[in-house]
Amino acid sequence: MEEAKDDQAAGAKRQITDAERKDQLERDNLKLSRAYVVSQIEVSTNERYSESLRQALNEIDRKLAGLKSAG
Repeated sequence: MEEAKDDQAAGAKRQITDAERKDQLERDNLKLSRAYVVSQIEVSTNERYSESLRQALNEIDRKLAGLKSAG
């Protein structure tokens, strides 16, 4: 009886595919990049640099949205 519960619990845990693992890694990397860019925007005193960072942030957000809609 106890073995049956263990087998069911093991079956309930779904293995992720290589593609899913790759997408998760990319999502994690984008989130880290986003956090870094946001922190740089907050401390930047150069308007040109801030604008460049905002463009980078928009691009990161676009990529994150693409990953979420594909997943």
